Formats: sequence, C-alpha cells, structure tokens
Amino acid sequence: MLWSDPRDEPSPEAREVQRRLHRTAVVMAVLAMIATALVLA
Repeated sequence: MLWSDPRDEPSPEAREVQRRLHRTAVVMAVLAMIATALVLA
C-alpha cells in the first residue's frame, strides 16, 4: 500500500449497517441477561 492510496473507509451506508448491527447486538445481550436473571430467580 502506498502512502498516496486513499484510506479504506466504509461507505456511509456500510457505516449505518454496522451501527445498526452493533445496536442490535447490545439489545440482544441485555435481553439475554434479563432472561437469564428471570430463569435463575
């Protein structure tokens, strides 16, 4: 890779998809913790 090459940055659409996937993963993790607490309680 040359110094003059453009940086490999994701497109705005790809960045939005990554943000949405991350948010979904966080929500799923929280729901899993709540479900586990309810089952063990």
